[in-house]
Amino acid sequence: MNDIQSISQTHRLVLVTGPSGAGRSTAINVLEDLGYEAIDNMPMRLLPRLLDGLPVGRPMALGLDVRNRDFSVDGLMELVREYGSGPGPRAELLFLDCRADVLARRYSETRRRHPLAPSDSPMAGIEREVRLLEPVRNQADFLIDTSELTVHELRDELQRWFDPDPDARLAISVQSFSYKRGVPKGADNVFDCRFLRNPHWKPDLRPLDGRDAAVAEYIESDPLFEEYFDRVTGLVEMLLPAYRDEGKSHLTIAFGCTGGQHRSVTLTEKLAKTLAKQGWQVSKRHRELERRAHSVPPPSTGLS
Repeated sequence: MNDIQSISQTHRLVLVTGPSGAGRSTAINVLEDLGYEAIDNMPMRLLPRLLDGLPVGRPMALGLDVRNRDFSVDGLMELVREYGSGPGPRAELLFLDCRADVLARRYSETRRRHPLAPSDSPMAGIEREVRLLEPVRNQADFLIDTSELTVHELRDELQRWFDPDPDARLAISVQSFSYKRGVPKGADNVFDCRFLRNPHWKPDLRPLDGRDAAVAEYIESDPLFEEYFDRVTGLVEMLLPAYRDEGKSHLTIAFGCTGGQHRSVTLTEKLAKTLAKQGWQVSKRHRELERRAHSVPPPSTGLS
């Protein structure tokens, strides 16, 4: 990262807002993990004193919504205008959006009262808040709809846009998924492995997943497996240095099968292990297995 980029990142100020339940608290935690000084629900009248103080030497994230003392849309927009340019912290507005029906479900799961309708139904508060925040939404620099995002997917999206040191290393995420639920958002390279023999049709293997040795052995015994895996690995090994040299900081490789339980999981595990042995920074995810784990009981997105 050059000196100009470093100064820009140091003075970066991300204002995180959106309707209650859309994921603001989760986003603040993610930004804090990325190295931001993160402050949530600070009274708005104290913000100028905070921002006009000595520079902290790292980017800052502020969580602002209707639960803030003395919150107002006009006050928030004035903050954006005042700190949108100049030598000090440069404000960027991140709006986390979410469909009303999903917000209502999240409130139902957590049994929390809506801050704008403590004595009424959550939906009444949701509708009031959506109307209140519409001008803010229209002025957002970044708009992320969390309606269909898991916590992991939201983290990936935030890291893509707000990592203060994106050039440190190429971070690789290898994921498994089910085509029934669609291709993962943001996947860079997608490989279909539905042609391989399916453990689903073996009663003793059906309840297991692709991390199990017996399942992996069954899949790898397919006559096409070895050549398929070698060709995919060769392609990925060729592309990774090119992506890194081009300046890409995050790369998502996804394997898809019918149910996202067996074949794609085995291939994800095997490729992630292969790349890690070569010294690449690798993480792995199994989307459908995560959804299953989070659905019992009760189902929840984990966003707040």
